Amino acid sequence: MVDIFSQYSHIKNEIDAAIQEVIDSSVFVKGGKVSDFEHQLSGYLNADVVACGNCTDALQIIFMALGLDAGDEVITTPFTFVASVEVLSLLGLKTVFVDVEPETFMIDIHKIEAAITSRTRVILPVHLFGQNADMEALFKIASEHNLVIVEDAAQSLGSDYIFSDGTRKKSGTIGLAGATSFFPSKIIGAFGDGGAVFCTNPEMSGTIRSIANHGRTENYRYETTG
Repeated sequence: MVDIFSQYSHIKNEIDAAIQEVIDSSVFVKGGKVSDFEHQLSGYLNADVVACGNCTDALQIIFMALGLDAGDEVITTPFTFVASVEVLSLLGLKTVFVDVEPETFMIDIHKIEAAITSRTRVILPVHLFGQNADMEALFKIASEHNLVIVEDAAQSLGSDYIFSDGTRKKSGTIGLAGATSFFPSKIIGAFGDGGAVFCTNPEMSGTIRSIANHGRTENYRYETTG
């Protein structure tokens, strides 16, 4: 459905030169162009950005940083790619599905409260087709039940959510943390796989950055499991 080669052919010279620059620098992991990209995207989103292997990794890093217990529940939508719930299973968390609205395919806000139990810890909305879930309503529910919101923004990078008071935030930076994908067919496609975590909470962001680098806090010092 997405003609990636045709897209590449339009900017072939620019891309080839950029790839050659990376090869010449021999900085292939983390620093170099990856750090430059994190910095530029951070400025655009007004949030800390931690690049990682893909959106699945991004989601897993976030949920590891939350420090949840096995059996804790995460409310999300069944209308999503498997990665959104795959990481929950890997971490021993329980997925609780809430159906979507037929007009938007976003999680149905009006059905969420009925799914909340004493073990519910997180609401994971999945933003689709450049749209955002009703985050203002989600915040109200999360606040009333002391829940965390984590955003799956793999299909909404760059879109704005506007609150009723006029406040505008970028998708993926509205909840405690957000995850996105740079799979070749996504809004920003990598030459291969890629992903990132967005976070506006400094303490949480530091934990995320450490987990994304094997739990490292400084050279040869590892304080958590990454």
